[in-house]
Amino acid sequence: MTEMQTVSLLELLPSSIRGDPAMAAAAGALDVQLQATAAMVSALDIFGRSAEWTDEETDELAWQYQPPYYDPDLPLDQRRALVRNAIPFHRKKGTPGAVEDLIALLFGEGAVEEWWEYGGDPHHFRVLTNNSEVTTTRAQEFIQAVDAVKRLSSVLDSVTISQSEPLQLYFGGVLHFGEQITI
Repeated sequence: MTEMQTVSLLELLPSSIRGDPAMAAAAGALDVQLQATAAMVSALDIFGRSAEWTDEETDELAWQYQPPYYDPDLPLDQRRALVRNAIPFHRKKGTPGAVEDLIALLFGEGAVEEWWEYGGDPHHFRVLTNNSEVTTTRAQEFIQAVDAVKRLSSVLDSVTISQSEPLQLYFGGVLHFGEQITI
């Protein structure tokens, strides 16, 4: 496949005029302009170069695309991801998937349990996460982020934080039939 950035106009000329020195010179002169234009066109892809955004560009794009939750104090990589995913978030807003995606982006793993899955009241849900910062330093931020993408009629019942730690577990047992045990 021919790439726009590396194409040579001379290669595209029909064989009948490719040998003409005037046509070869004209094609060579236009190649420089075509490659410069192709480079400018590739710079127009805003989301394709999101890894290059500065703080100011990220904040301006956040103002333009209005991600459901945005905090200028977040790390730059998280802010870039929020802006990059603003349109998909708006498409899925109000769904458990949108809540899970935003939690995963900002806080690590997370899952939504609907009311019928845990026996709660109708239109309620709870969030399960394994990030211990949710209850300490970032609790209010977590609730604001969930409120930004949840359905307006739904109510957040609780945030459950699970933690798993490897530990050595020993157990023993004995089965005895008789009158006397000597250990």
